[in-house]
Amino acid sequence: MTLDRAVFAFAGCFILISLALAHWVSPWWLLFTAFVGVNMLQTAFTGFCPLVIILKKLGVKPGQAFD
Repeated sequence: MTLDRAVFAFAGCFILISLALAHWVSPWWLLFTAFVGVNMLQTAFTGFCPLVIILKKLGVKPGQAFD
């Protein structure tokens, strides 16, 4: 799995988990969904993603988007 796909997989999982928590636990979990969305938006413009730094240190091979 490349870095790009790993980032998309993490973001998708976090969004789905937070939506489930918002449905069954508390609507306040939607703030976490918003945080993930805002982080994805700022990454699109700046190219900086904290998850990428962590995954690179773990040895995930780079993809096309994050060099």
